[in-house]
Amino acid sequence: MQLLHSGQLIIFYTFVFAKILNIYLTNKHRNYKKMKLFIRSLTLSLALLFTFTCIAQKKYLSVEDYMNMELYPAYMSQLKWIYESNNFSYVKNNCLIKGKATTENRDTILRIKELNNKLLSLKNDTLRYFPSIKWIKDMTIMFSDKNQFYTYNLKTKELRLVVKLDKNAKNTDIEPNKLSIAYTTGNNLYVSVKGTDITVTNDKDKGIKNGQVVHRNEFGITKGTFWSPKGNLLAFYRKDETMVTNFPLLDIKPRVAKVKNTKYPMAGMKSHHVTLGVFNILTKETVFLKTGEDAEQYLTNISWSPDEKYIFIAVLNRGQNLMKLNQYDACTGDFVKTLFKEENDKYVEPEHGLYFLKTKPDEFVWFSKRDGYNHLYLYNTQGNLIKQLTKGIWDVTDFLGFDKSDKKAFFVSTKQSPVEQHIYSVDLKTGKITKISSVKGTHRAKLSYDSEYLIDLYTSTTISSEYTIITSKGKLIQTLLKNENPLKDYNLGETSVFTIKSDDNTSLYCRMIKPPDFDAHKKYPVIIYVYGGPHVQLITDSWLSGTGLFLQYMAQKGYIIFTLDNRGSANRGLDFEQKVFRNFGAIEEKDQMKGVEYLKKLNFVDTTRIGVHGWSFGGFMTISMLVKNPDVFKVGVAGGPVIDWKYYEVMYGERYMDTPQENPEGYKKANLLNYVDSLNSKLLIIQGLMDSTVVSQHSLSFIEKCIKDDVQVDYFVYPCRPHNVRGKDRIHLLRKIFMYFDDYLK
Repeated sequence: MQLLHSGQLIIFYTFVFAKILNIYLTNKHRNYKKMKLFIRSLTLSLALLFTFTCIAQKKYLSVEDYMNMELYPAYMSQLKWIYESNNFSYVKNNCLIKGKATTENRDTILRIKELNNKLLSLKNDTLRYFPSIKWIKDMTIMFSDKNQFYTYNLKTKELRLVVKLDKNAKNTDIEPNKLSIAYTTGNNLYVSVKGTDITVTNDKDKGIKNGQVVHRNEFGITKGTFWSPKGNLLAFYRKDETMVTNFPLLDIKPRVAKVKNTKYPMAGMKSHHVTLGVFNILTKETVFLKTGEDAEQYLTNISWSPDEKYIFIAVLNRGQNLMKLNQYDACTGDFVKTLFKEENDKYVEPEHGLYFLKTKPDEFVWFSKRDGYNHLYLYNTQGNLIKQLTKGIWDVTDFLGFDKSDKKAFFVSTKQSPVEQHIYSVDLKTGKITKISSVKGTHRAKLSYDSEYLIDLYTSTTISSEYTIITSKGKLIQTLLKNENPLKDYNLGETSVFTIKSDDNTSLYCRMIKPPDFDAHKKYPVIIYVYGGPHVQLITDSWLSGTGLFLQYMAQKGYIIFTLDNRGSANRGLDFEQKVFRNFGAIEEKDQMKGVEYLKKLNFVDTTRIGVHGWSFGGFMTISMLVKNPDVFKVGVAGGPVIDWKYYEVMYGERYMDTPQENPEGYKKANLLNYVDSLNSKLLIIQGLMDSTVVSQHSLSFIEKCIKDDVQVDYFVYPCRPHNVRGKDRIHLLRKIFMYFDDYLK
């Protein structure tokens, strides 16, 4: 609308100019009639020209805009609550800004120039950008640069070098009380205490790794070290993968290409063995918890008791259908007891540790899907269930914390809608649930130290991003960042979200992006963008309805972009997800074809020009849809596709498919090599040669089968790239995808 108003203003001023000129000429010239006619013609021409110019100002996206940060929703860098206060901080223009929950006043408390002057005084390198900080006290921050860790006191202006670690140090984990730092070098674990480095492990065999991620980042595992609440003890994972087979990844950068082996435990084969050690900072001794003789089990969700005496582990069997929440003595390593068990005939997937109450350190909140949805349960350390805190046909997606008296717990859930996420509180005594966030959409939040306030970060189909501070009862206190549409100058097509029914009458969410200047009387080609696997939800009430710029770009190029979240995808409950159990690709493909049925009923869809694109599980789905429906799809682009699930890793693969030995029929049905001769579409497979997630054996096996069956297929390799192609290289990837569809579908 703003552009049209600008055009109208130009037209208005053009007419004013013409009128003035007309009056002047009337008084100065006898032959003014011809001149008036000329002026009117000129005015009309200028008006039309300016109008079309204004309309033409609407822009179109390019592939390169993937890297244009100005087109993404605005954000507040490093926004966080300041240590034990209702003050918050964020970084803007290389400055650290401080604010207070109850006022809109802002103070610049540290500039990068000041920080660099302090670094120069220590004869250290300066910083180009403001560093990532951690509040360790009310007036003290901690940051690092090139493995040098500093504290800076904002009151005294004192910069102190805490420790300088080895340049090869990784997996750093800072203890906030004593400022001890755990880190790894190579395959061993070390601790820096008051500037002194202590060796925690000394394993010579490179197949044994300490202090690193285990179980391939499944079960919510993101790190390998766990400081005790007071910083006196450090728990750490020890992973023995000497028995796991190597998978060769080819590195072409050296003069003579080299093989880089990665340990890759495939479904049904030997998996690594994990134990949990506890290192005592004072005695410098380590004990290992006695977690049992079944070495091929999963030690997940490590949690310390508030008094540092015990460690709790969600121990999961390799079959992933039995979880025991076990308690261990942190000093002796002895098994104390099993608090409770969770069992499921398909699988159990613990992803959260224990959240202990502050006023009752023998009580904690536990996440569980035992009733079919992800909910919160209140337990005590004797293993007694006090009560189920949340219940309903919706999922809790995040836990935010307790109020200062432990009367309420705060969480985020899909209670409002499967495609929305809102902030709630639950009364621990009465079970009453109160909705806190009010704006429609998808919310994330950070709870203040005293739980009086929340930083609410939200987005929706109409809001790119907005940051506010609200009270724990939902009252708006102030807006930190107002919504701005970064794409307001771009000619985007209409995006709609709706549902269709599956064959069992389940509602499936769909999203459609139409080309700009859509004409319902025309026939358009369609690209179905698909993922379809567990833990992913593509369609949400968020900015652009969950799409990225590339899909919007493709729509601008004249394609209808369609997406459907089939059964098996996230945030719709356990039964919805477990429909895929032991039979990957079957239910998902059925649901996706329901989407195709819907598309074929639309008069503006060219049913002879339907394509599919997806990556990873979406690559598996892309090829599945093509080979199982050979006369439906014209083109497919599959990135990093799983082809045969027996080549996929143990933890994920066996959770959903069991082992190939236990489920030979399921693996056979899901194996895309068995359908190669049905391929009747143009297909481009894209593979990162250093992909350690979906290893190249998948796609290469498919290519080999295509050769044997005399089936033509296109293949493109990204050398030295992992599972996803990122950064500037991604522009090349996106252009490759676009060109393939433009060559064969347009």
